[in-house]
Amino acid sequence: MARNQLGVLDALDVAKTQWYHFTAIVIAGMGFFTDAYDLFSISLVTKLLGRIYYFNPNSSKPGTLPPSIAAAVNGVALCGTLAGQLFFGWLGDKLGRKRVYGVTLVLMVVCSLASGLSFGNQPKGVIATLCFFRFWLGFGIGGDYPLSATIMSEYANKKTRGAFIAAVFAMQGFGILVGGIVALIVSSAFDHADKAPPYSVDKAGSTVPEADYVWRIILMFGAIPAAMTYYWRMKMPETARYTALVAKNAKQAANDMSKVLNVDLEAEEDKVERIAQERSNNFGLFSREFAHRHGLHLVGTTTTWFLLDIAYYSSNLFQKDIYSKVGWLPAAESMNAIHEVFRIAKAQTLIALCGTVPGYWFTVAFIDHIGRFAIQLMGFFFMTVFMFALAIPYHHWTEKPNHIGFVVMYSFTFFFANFGPNATTFVVPAEIFPARLRSTCHGISAACGKAGAIVGAFGFLYAAQGKALADRDAGYPPGIGMKNSLIMLGVINFFGMLFTLLVPESKGKSLEELTGENEDEPGQSQQPQEVSAARTVPE
Repeated sequence: MARNQLGVLDALDVAKTQWYHFTAIVIAGMGFFTDAYDLFSISLVTKLLGRIYYFNPNSSKPGTLPPSIAAAVNGVALCGTLAGQLFFGWLGDKLGRKRVYGVTLVLMVVCSLASGLSFGNQPKGVIATLCFFRFWLGFGIGGDYPLSATIMSEYANKKTRGAFIAAVFAMQGFGILVGGIVALIVSSAFDHADKAPPYSVDKAGSTVPEADYVWRIILMFGAIPAAMTYYWRMKMPETARYTALVAKNAKQAANDMSKVLNVDLEAEEDKVERIAQERSNNFGLFSREFAHRHGLHLVGTTTTWFLLDIAYYSSNLFQKDIYSKVGWLPAAESMNAIHEVFRIAKAQTLIALCGTVPGYWFTVAFIDHIGRFAIQLMGFFFMTVFMFALAIPYHHWTEKPNHIGFVVMYSFTFFFANFGPNATTFVVPAEIFPARLRSTCHGISAACGKAGAIVGAFGFLYAAQGKALADRDAGYPPGIGMKNSLIMLGVINFFGMLFTLLVPESKGKSLEELTGENEDEPGQSQQPQEVSAARTVPE
């Protein structure tokens, strides 16, 4: 127990679910809506970019992005996200969560709009500016991870904290879904307005000039929901845990939370000063004390997020390639450019609707009942099972009568990713580290996840290529094939299950109990942490 708990923090821990909780979920969640929309909408338009800017009149197949260009377009936002997670995670602990929260949103809005306004009409100019703005878009998105998670964690009560943080993250599902819906509407409207023949009938005529507007509109739409929440983001007060435990301003913390909770709270300045002097509240990130208390926890949160994102982003960013390989999407040459966007968006929207979105909200419903550890372990287990079930009889799924079965199985991998480690790897780092290091440690964990996403984005693109020339996209060297790539993802999920054993259960405890902060007796300062470190399974 955190025996020396401040009254203002105790009031937050035991507060009933109120309107401000839902307001915080929406304000923080709209950032994640935009994050997911922007990160995953690129997969809807990469084939269109290839047709427009890399058209070869002598080829029997439509133009595709060269390997290095495809890797850059898919991966550059992830590189920016990794950098943003580290930078804004650190800044959130140094300057406060609120002070840098608006900066990330402005970056997302500006760069999302700029992505669709890429300069020129030549391939080099368009791709270079697109990659430039998507890097900085990713940088802003990266900052939203540690800040949104930390803010929601520090605002929530201990009984439903997991559900509230997971609900913020679950807005990703709606972002992916809306991305698909926007692409469906835009591509359908342009396809009906400009009737173009398939590539096999008229190579040049299959890509009408108006197709250049399609990808730009889809990418730019992501700015709208983020811009709508800027005002409310700026009106949110700083979290009481940062104000009291890091900034050491008891009066301001009590004043802010009195307004939020509609109760009178006492400013415990003497207690804040006493807490600030305790050894358990003064060690740094690179200290021996941190390594003793939280070292294994940080290893657990970083490795599980890294392994998860290799599998998750490989599957998500390259859904279109997987669908084409199993024959669920028609051959590219049998469609015009805009209709191909429509078919890809239709497939991804169906997967999001059936697997991705329900998985997130199952986590919200059950995380405070069965715990983070159980959900993460279960998720990795079933992701492993379904990935092997797709990979081992891979030839069976490529036959036309079995395409529906493939889509159902593939949906289950997304369902258990989101009712599993994709949500819990986001939740846990926001709970188990001290307030003065919480945003930094969440940023480090998330950055390791994005390193995994980069491995997935760059590696899967090459690995999934077949050995035969007919089974490879133009310009790619031979890979290990789709079947072996899926087997490899299954093995990665299995290792994720093993590293989950390093992650502690945080269900039903206050943040100060989990981190060992605010204890009366220095001699007892490590007791709660030893209990927490030793127990990684639910009670």
